[in-house]
Amino acid sequence: MTSSSIGPAAADIQKLIADGKFAVALEELHPLLEQQPEEPEALYMASVCYRYLGQLDRAQRCLDSLKTLSGDRGRVYQEQGYLYLAKQQPQQALAALANASQLNPALISAWQVQAQILQKLGKPAEARQAEAQATRLQGLPKSLLAVMDLRAQGRLLKAEQLCRKFLQANPRHVEGMRLLADIAVQFGELDDARFLLESASEFEPANNQVKIDLVGVLRKRQQFSDSLSLAEKLHKGEPANPQFLSLFAIETMQMGDYETAIQLFDEVLQQLPGDAITLTSRGHALKTFGEQEEAIACYRAAIEANPWHGEAYYSLSNLKTYRFSEQEIADMLALQTRDEIGPNDQVHLNFALGKAFEDQQDYQRSFQYYTQGNHIKRQRSGYSAESMSDELQAQHTFFSKEMLDSCQGGGCQLPDPIFIVGLPRAGSTLLEQVLSSHSQVEGTLELPNIPSLAQKLRRQGRKEDTLPYPDLLAEFSADQLEEMGQQYIDDTRIHRGNAPFFIDKMPNNFRHIGLIRLILPNAKIIDARRHPMACCFSGFKQLFAEGQEFSYDLTDIGRYYNDYVKLMDHWDAVAPGRVLRVYYENVVADLESQVRRILGYCELAFEETCLSYYDTDRAVRTASSEQVRQPIYSSGVEQWTNFHPYLESLELELAPSLENYNPEEPATG
Repeated sequence: MTSSSIGPAAADIQKLIADGKFAVALEELHPLLEQQPEEPEALYMASVCYRYLGQLDRAQRCLDSLKTLSGDRGRVYQEQGYLYLAKQQPQQALAALANASQLNPALISAWQVQAQILQKLGKPAEARQAEAQATRLQGLPKSLLAVMDLRAQGRLLKAEQLCRKFLQANPRHVEGMRLLADIAVQFGELDDARFLLESASEFEPANNQVKIDLVGVLRKRQQFSDSLSLAEKLHKGEPANPQFLSLFAIETMQMGDYETAIQLFDEVLQQLPGDAITLTSRGHALKTFGEQEEAIACYRAAIEANPWHGEAYYSLSNLKTYRFSEQEIADMLALQTRDEIGPNDQVHLNFALGKAFEDQQDYQRSFQYYTQGNHIKRQRSGYSAESMSDELQAQHTFFSKEMLDSCQGGGCQLPDPIFIVGLPRAGSTLLEQVLSSHSQVEGTLELPNIPSLAQKLRRQGRKEDTLPYPDLLAEFSADQLEEMGQQYIDDTRIHRGNAPFFIDKMPNNFRHIGLIRLILPNAKIIDARRHPMACCFSGFKQLFAEGQEFSYDLTDIGRYYNDYVKLMDHWDAVAPGRVLRVYYENVVADLESQVRRILGYCELAFEETCLSYYDTDRAVRTASSEQVRQPIYSSGVEQWTNFHPYLESLELELAPSLENYNPEEPATG
């Protein structure tokens, strides 16, 4: 643990521990813990002291308390591993240390002790891999180890500053470039990450790890043809390498070639029979391709191969239509009691149990597990509701009617994009499926291009003598705005077929409607809206892969919804008629009239295929993939009411939005 609120006392106690004076250190810690019983550094040091003094139960209680708090969870699991060794439980120690090194790869000792345990367990090959990782870390400059440590703790700004300082003195250091690229990804600066990794690859052409990192960045950038090409080169260079074969399979899947991807996953499984991660990935490919029964078989096989693989349980629950057996629920509950289960698996298990008990109509237990899963996620998040409110208020302030009117005639004039914006779980996937069933419209993905551009502008606005985003847009010329719009069109063309229009359903684009209006003034924008309680609670019980950190806390998600409504009201005021609001409840109640209204707004002729959207043969990659393959149903509209007794904090936060929610209000179109 590196951060503390107990001041200079921490350094004195750390010295006592280093000198082996554990009892004395505990005497110093006791009054501190009486005053601050949840102080992470004090709990950590107390656990270490109790372990060395042989008071293992007390040490475990300290660690159990630490696991409920935010902080450096890598070191918490490392200490858990040492405690298991003291209890002579090497298998559990190995699992805990593996979690530690996953959470914080800079923990050299965690790798070394794993190597020792693996050697004693008769696994020399795995022991050599762990020892090689420890040796690699020992060979790194101390400043880069510090960067890795800060990155693991979520202290990204400090990590970035330290890494940049190192690279100024060592501009061709490949590991430093990899680390800075990783930090850039966390900030959403995917173009910077790509440049760094491509440069690093030029400096060390034989460094395959750099290429693997680059594949990941290209995938996040949704430059799938480039990521596929690079993954294929890695595979062809070492055809027998299962890691490269798996990477090639994943990129093939991203390109929509699910049959080939499944075949490639089968080849991986021939080399690594029963590999749970590969089985789960194969299940994802089958699910996206619409082969639900085969996907279920894959997820079950992954659990059979590795009962601790929480992602497979969650993947079953995320099918939405799957129902767990009593034995499966019992197995998940048993796993919950295992101290060595890492936070990622804990999150997956909690969300899966939430869905399992919801299906059994045991809503109190269901809510308990959804809450626990979100709590663990929030511990590792740097989300600030205040900062988000400030960011959205800046959009209000800058994008006045006068400002937008003064920019008329600028930007890229192409009408190709149809943006569907709002909150996740508000019905955007349904609207996309309806629209993409039209012969003139191409369904794509939740494209990252607008958020990436906004993040680039935001970072640019943090430089000295530069206005912040969005204010700096006032300094852009008409040509520059047109160039940004054209760049968006060019970069997204890879996702399109021959249809003249395409959908970008990134929900968070509502934060950047002003930017869209400046660079793509003829784009259509549809606001997918759902009842505040229904939308927010549906988001709370959905485990998002990334990008929706406001959803981990009921108060946060309520505030985010309120801020969203205020901003959309602002667009209605300053750009009346430019955004079409579509209420989920109205779509469910009368699909045809809403389809005609949407198509009219988009200036498209009515087509019957939009009413039978569930017959459209296209891959759907969101959490609603199975639901939008069925005819429309109303059972989900009031589903949140089952949890109403537990949603007091959300209802209180949402009071303004609830008071004004009116699906019957006159709307554009």
